[in-house]
Amino acid sequence: MKQRDTGIGHIVRLGGGIADIRFDGALPAITTRLVTLTDPEIVIEVAGLPGEGLARGLVMNPSPGLRIGLAVRDTGAPIEVPVGEEVLGRIFNVFGDIIDDGPPLGDLPRRPILRAPVPLSERRVEGVIFETGIKAIDLLSPLERGGKAGLFGGAGVGKTVLITEMIHNMVAEYDGVSLFCGIGERSREAEELYREMGEAGVLKNTVMMFGQMNESPGVRFRVGHAALTMAEYFRDDMRRNVLVLIDNIFRFVQAGAEVSGLLGRIPSRVGYQPTLGTELADLEERICSTERGTMTSIQAVYVPADDFTDPAATHTFAHLSASIVLSRKKASEGLYPAIDPLKSYSRMLTPGTVSPRHYRIARGVRSTLAEYEDLKDIIAMLGLEELSERDRATVRQARQLERFLTQPFFSTEAMTGNTGRFVPLEQTLDSCERILGGEFLGRDEGDFYMIGAIEDLGEPTEAAPDAA
Repeated sequence: MKQRDTGIGHIVRLGGGIADIRFDGALPAITTRLVTLTDPEIVIEVAGLPGEGLARGLVMNPSPGLRIGLAVRDTGAPIEVPVGEEVLGRIFNVFGDIIDDGPPLGDLPRRPILRAPVPLSERRVEGVIFETGIKAIDLLSPLERGGKAGLFGGAGVGKTVLITEMIHNMVAEYDGVSLFCGIGERSREAEELYREMGEAGVLKNTVMMFGQMNESPGVRFRVGHAALTMAEYFRDDMRRNVLVLIDNIFRFVQAGAEVSGLLGRIPSRVGYQPTLGTELADLEERICSTERGTMTSIQAVYVPADDFTDPAATHTFAHLSASIVLSRKKASEGLYPAIDPLKSYSRMLTPGTVSPRHYRIARGVRSTLAEYEDLKDIIAMLGLEELSERDRATVRQARQLERFLTQPFFSTEAMTGNTGRFVPLEQTLDSCERILGGEFLGRDEGDFYMIGAIEDLGEPTEAAPDAA
């Protein structure tokens, strides 16, 4: 990227992570990286041009040395990150600096973190299922290879555990490059994830990038773009398939709201920034597949106060090909993963995309669970005995299916003592078909809890006398 002549300015105002810099000559362009003439450098990204000779910027890495009157150099370019095969197995921050304890990278080419999305004419749709080995997802909300999936839920319902399990199940079998981007992550989570991926032997094909919770809003707002620049290099230049895992998209939206407030913009609905839709689209639209390679994304999305009408959640829904909704009610009943099968959705679950058998079984499971949901009020008021024989059989099947869709995870083995299970889609379909066929009406529903495929049950017992 050709850099224009740089200039020197001076900080004339500081406040709340915002710096105003006066330049005597030409002003820098918006998104340009400015650096102070100190050691270490303090990075400021230009966010606005409020007046003649003034540039207003976000202080990305504030330090005690920041003060009014400090000289600032215009680099003539935006923030850039290194790209190349050598970045695999390393952890980076938003500036492209290594934050692990490995050797220095050497002189790698660098690219700007802000890039235009691929034109529609060059995009490609795969239409192939991306197996996760997690029964509830593969059956009812199958992921699309080259698509975007969101894990929605409030605090403490298992979003990070689920995304960690997907990393375990998919990255080890994945034929491409994996990129994990932590937006607003806790440093504890970052360290644990790095150690687990090293132990699983998948780190050599993985890049990790973090904008942690203790860093400035500008860093958290840009780290997603920095990660996608690396992902685009592997897709376009190396022609490899890329799996992008993001935890958590809400922290990106939240950082944008903080940045907007610092810049003095009037907030929109529920206190979010007026530019929420555009900022989210700028990030999400870069995630796509081309003839050169696929880019598949799985994103955790925190839902504030479990309110799915929150603007952060509704704007994210619009960009996804699959939405997996985690339910606090399921979690309180101990049904993990706490996926709500009636609220989760995938555009892949259509007759023309999945096999006719998969579509039929998924419809049957969802229909049985929906009937059970309708009957719960009657059961609560009158008791199970007041239901017809057919309804009692439906309730028994639904309860068996509910518990069968639970699954022990590899990522929680140390805490639960249960060995993790990876269940291929075909085994999930066979198992659900047999449950729907009434083969196990005589079995106790607890037998289906936290097993893998139906073979883990052993031989079925005789049907109970009152079973239909």
